[in-house]
Amino acid sequence: MSEAVRYRVSMPHPHSHLFEVEARFPRLDLLDAVLPVWTPGSYLLREFARHIQDVSAEDEAGQALHVERRDKRTWRVESRGRPVVLRYRVYANELTVRTSHLDGTHGYFNGATLFLHAEALRALPYRVHVEAPSGWSVFSALERDGEDLVAQDFDTLVDSPVEVGPHQPLSFVASGVPHQVVVWGEPKPDAQRLVADLKTVCEAEAAFFGGLPFERYLFLVYLTDKGRGGLEHKASTTLLFARQGFQTQKGWEDFLTLAAHEYFHLWNVKRIKPRALVPFRYGEEAYTRLLWAFEGTTSYYDNLLVRRAGLMSPQRYLTRLGEALSTFAATPGRRVQTLEEASLTAWVKYYRPDENSVNSAVSYYLKGELVALCLDLTLRQLTSDAHSLDDVMRLLWERFGDGRGVPEDGVEAVAGEVAGQSLQPFFDRALRSTDELDFGILSHVGLVAHTRVRESANDRGGTPPRLKSGEPRERGWLGIVPRSGSALASVLHGSPAMEAGLYAEDEVLALDGEKVDAAGLISRCDDRAPGTRITVHVFRRDRLVEVSVTLGNRPADGVWLGRVEKPSDAQKASYRLWLGAPWEEG
Repeated sequence: MSEAVRYRVSMPHPHSHLFEVEARFPRLDLLDAVLPVWTPGSYLLREFARHIQDVSAEDEAGQALHVERRDKRTWRVESRGRPVVLRYRVYANELTVRTSHLDGTHGYFNGATLFLHAEALRALPYRVHVEAPSGWSVFSALERDGEDLVAQDFDTLVDSPVEVGPHQPLSFVASGVPHQVVVWGEPKPDAQRLVADLKTVCEAEAAFFGGLPFERYLFLVYLTDKGRGGLEHKASTTLLFARQGFQTQKGWEDFLTLAAHEYFHLWNVKRIKPRALVPFRYGEEAYTRLLWAFEGTTSYYDNLLVRRAGLMSPQRYLTRLGEALSTFAATPGRRVQTLEEASLTAWVKYYRPDENSVNSAVSYYLKGELVALCLDLTLRQLTSDAHSLDDVMRLLWERFGDGRGVPEDGVEAVAGEVAGQSLQPFFDRALRSTDELDFGILSHVGLVAHTRVRESANDRGGTPPRLKSGEPRERGWLGIVPRSGSALASVLHGSPAMEAGLYAEDEVLALDGEKVDAAGLISRCDDRAPGTRITVHVFRRDRLVEVSVTLGNRPADGVWLGRVEKPSDAQKASYRLWLGAPWEEG
């Protein structure tokens, strides 16, 4: 049998949240066992080693070996050419798609959080034996050899999360490939509908790229009281979703777009990837200006392909797109940070938001999605609908799908090739400036972006005005973002609140002498006319502070997409090619 690194993972006391790990390493003169500080797909140093405890080592004869912790992520064993058995525990009580979690109901782990490894041995095969509690089964996209999970190398091991629990999996076949769905949490969604819709999404994406690049696939779904997120892997994904989300059509639709997003990453990120990430360097950041193209473009297609698959109506697609445009319009940071900078600084900005993030930064997911929209429509316009962003993605797949990595100028070069001309002016504006994006390109498919004043604190945009004709449209505006409860999460740059001296973290007590929380403060200001002077009382670091504010005009940052009044036949045809639905269906 070939030499391999072997792990045994057990969980004899699930209520302790402790995984117990035994790692067996082949002969090395000196073993430096290290743990990644981040996990691929989530660009933040998460310092997983803080959860490791009780590390000990011995040789294969059972003789104790000295272990010295060298730094935050490294344990050194003077092995002197002998195989090493390393034992340790990992505390796992953080239920996110990027971390690990163990309790009395299940165990879930990402390899980056659990497996100490030696850099010199990364290319060896890895074998994992999971000792599950009675009645629990093991689920993973890894190959199996008997009772062991087998990975061809360390990168594959890290890229294959494991779920252990008393689950009854769901199964389906999409494009000839078996898929499995494991759901943790209650209430469970309609199994028949879940399988049918996921199959439809998977087959739509497989058709987009011309087939599936794996032999089987695993969806791990975690239903929680709140939260939404996913993490892509080479043959699986982990999805976190609000447990009540499946109770409404909008919620179901939202889950499908989440699943579609992570599934699209099978191509765009896992195989077509920035060259800066090749190979993965688990002990440090890997900087690239291309995250907009990999996350933003994927965000564009997650909605679009669900729509094209027939699981979202054309109008709902346009509403969701309008909501994204509204969120972007309400982000002052779009005028401060370029899209390339947002990609480059993900390690310190996107995953570490603070009270000023809305003023100083822009999401490479959000703006990247809107740039992908503009690029798609620009390509369609320049080529009379002969080509589109679809062709860019397929050409990237053809040239870089082997994992060699896309150079920093690679996406722009391929887009220019598809367009048949240089697109530098487009990319200079979209990626390297803070100029507003030109959404006039929507006219190519017979659409126009309208703006309006938001009509309530819960108004996300995306739809036409609801107020009756003749009702007042001017609404008082303070310019704050509330946090749950009474505290202010952020104060928008240039707003009346900032000019008057309200601060993030202020705890709202009263408006003009009447008790109110942060959300109520927004609602009551909304009912007052611009120019009204109000008095707000807040606690600031336990001191009572009175702030007088003159309300401004609520900005028209609610965006919705309408149709041109007299569309040409060409616009109707372009709309159909883009959205996969006839003009009349909307």
